[in-house]
Amino acid sequence: MRLKDDLNPMLLLLFHLMVWIYTIITFLPSYLLSWISGPDEGFYGSMEERAKRAKARSVLGRPEGPYRAVNATKRLVTSLHPRADTLDKMFEYAARRFPDRDCLGTREVISEEDERQSNGKVFKKVVLGEYRWLSYEETDTAVTQLGSGLAALGQRPNSNIAIFCETRAEWIITAQACFKYNFPLITLYSTLGGPAIAHALNETEVTHIITSRELLETRLKAILFEVPRLQHIIVVENTSWSGYPRGISVHNMAAVQKLGASWENAARERKQPLPSDIAVIMYTSGSTGIPKGVMISHSNIIAGITGMAERIPNLCEEDTYIGYLPLAHVLELSAELVCVSHGCRIGYSSPQTLADQSTKIKKGSKGDTSVLQPTLMAAVPEIMDRIYKNVMTKVEEMSCVQRTLFILAYNYKLEQLAKGYSTPLCDRLVFGKVRSLLGGRTRVLLSGGAPLSAATQRFMNVCFCCPVGQGYGLTETCGAGTISELWDYSTGRVGGPLVCCEIKLKDWAEGGYRSTDKPHPRGEILIGGPNVTMGYYKNEAKNHEDFFVDENGQRWFYTGDIGEFQEDGCLKIIDRKKDLVKLQAGEYVSLGKVEAMLKNCPLIDNICAYANSDETYVISFVVPNQKQLLALADQYGICGSCEELCNSKAMEELVLKVITEAALTAQLERFEIPRKIRLSPEAWTPEMGLVTDAFKLKRKELKTHYQDDIERMYGGK
Repeated sequence: MRLKDDLNPMLLLLFHLMVWIYTIITFLPSYLLSWISGPDEGFYGSMEERAKRAKARSVLGRPEGPYRAVNATKRLVTSLHPRADTLDKMFEYAARRFPDRDCLGTREVISEEDERQSNGKVFKKVVLGEYRWLSYEETDTAVTQLGSGLAALGQRPNSNIAIFCETRAEWIITAQACFKYNFPLITLYSTLGGPAIAHALNETEVTHIITSRELLETRLKAILFEVPRLQHIIVVENTSWSGYPRGISVHNMAAVQKLGASWENAARERKQPLPSDIAVIMYTSGSTGIPKGVMISHSNIIAGITGMAERIPNLCEEDTYIGYLPLAHVLELSAELVCVSHGCRIGYSSPQTLADQSTKIKKGSKGDTSVLQPTLMAAVPEIMDRIYKNVMTKVEEMSCVQRTLFILAYNYKLEQLAKGYSTPLCDRLVFGKVRSLLGGRTRVLLSGGAPLSAATQRFMNVCFCCPVGQGYGLTETCGAGTISELWDYSTGRVGGPLVCCEIKLKDWAEGGYRSTDKPHPRGEILIGGPNVTMGYYKNEAKNHEDFFVDENGQRWFYTGDIGEFQEDGCLKIIDRKKDLVKLQAGEYVSLGKVEAMLKNCPLIDNICAYANSDETYVISFVVPNQKQLLALADQYGICGSCEELCNSKAMEELVLKVITEAALTAQLERFEIPRKIRLSPEAWTPEMGLVTDAFKLKRKELKTHYQDDIERMYGGK
């Protein structure tokens, strides 16, 4: 989608004149220098050439594959550094090589205060100071002392230990301590409900858990009687504790580290892990039911981060990464381990303090990206969609001249990116302010967790002046599968296979997807390689269903996603088996496709499409953009609060009309377009239990939540 507007001819002429003069001044010398130095040395044009190169090929020449990266057709890559075949060795390598460099950073809290909003709600606002850093050497010391202290508290090698904590420096220190002392680490999302937490802790039989003060008080404390094996709770903050059940000891992390630093404990020999030992049992977010524990070995993670690191050019100790996504999610954990393996520094943040405009940042003070100025960042599409819509709303509010210049620069840069050229003048004069939202120095954005819309991807490429590497992977493959090359600005694709794995397509006749399809082979995506995990914890039936080992001894995972391989070896995700619903008349509807197309509509912040096989049409639950909803209501003279408007039949009909127009523009089939909707005044958050921490829809929970509305929309009420 290109930005469009009625452009003033004089402004159009002036803009192109400026660009032409600038191009003459800057491009010709660069072009001549690149021509003298040889075609392979020139920057201009080389990006376009690299983007057109084959990314992967079928090693057997068959349309179903398996497909491998062109630089890994003979052998898959399994490790980053020689002899660093376990995660403890990888961190020790980094600590030896970068002892004095910053490793983990946390902002100092200067003040906190309650701020009352116009609607009566009270929000906690904070003023934060500078980042305080632990060096790699200091981090290594903290890791060793914590591991030694946990062992002194009775934690044994190969015995499970859990972490239930927000993303922060203490999380990764705990993880590295567990890797070093061979304690399999159970990871739990901080937004999981009580029953899910109790299920995971009882299934894994943990006796020790690391948590935060807030999560202990608000979530863990209520279920302690349901977890009889639990003996030790280690809290990352320094404070005193009392009033807990008999048999449970509560410790501060600092006290455990002090215990580990004592001579008798520090001198105790530790059992080093093997590459085949379990490093993590990662419990999924439960988007399809009860969370499953995925067993991930040291060698699995090493292979996965090796594949990811290969797709990030010039990754080095000069890079700064901002960590704010849940570390219990495989994308964030893998990204941070990639950074640690290359000596990068990691500054911690949260979605509530990320930017200057974030909900917990006091007006006039700086968010984390402004202070840290990261060069590397991972994001889920939900967050990027929000940024896109917020900036586009501000563009609509600009004066005619400002809006025209923005649109001209946007469309001009799109054209230049397609040719492989950069646009430094536009970047500095037009997009500098937008880029500063993420600190102004971001050079790589990695997107994962869900499909990223083409409109949002183009916007991030243009306005943030950095490439977006769209990735595809699952917890069961250590988050590794594919990542698009950073000079490939095409949209809707997730790149070729990483060097650590291979991908093949399996026919799915029921859905009409076959490897013999033209013009591109299609089918269910199967991922194989050393990054494919050991399976689900205590769930043999599911293991036999989702994993298999081929004749060469290589593990494979059935993803349930439908993809197609394009001519250059890039993968495109086109469907999901679980999202496909057959309507009463026989048409197949991809719910994910409907949602992805409609989320580009400015009026929609979030949407869940729903279809019943006994019915003839699709319905949807919609979280509207409040500003757009109020504007639409005002346009038609309808008054009321956001909640009142969402419950208004007249507003439902108006919003449905806008959605239908957006669906037709997106070229959805008539049977794919929602015929009825339910507006939700509240945004769906992980705390509500309707989306995961990566903002994936929990369809089962959404169906239960809106059951009365489903019956109404299908004529039952």
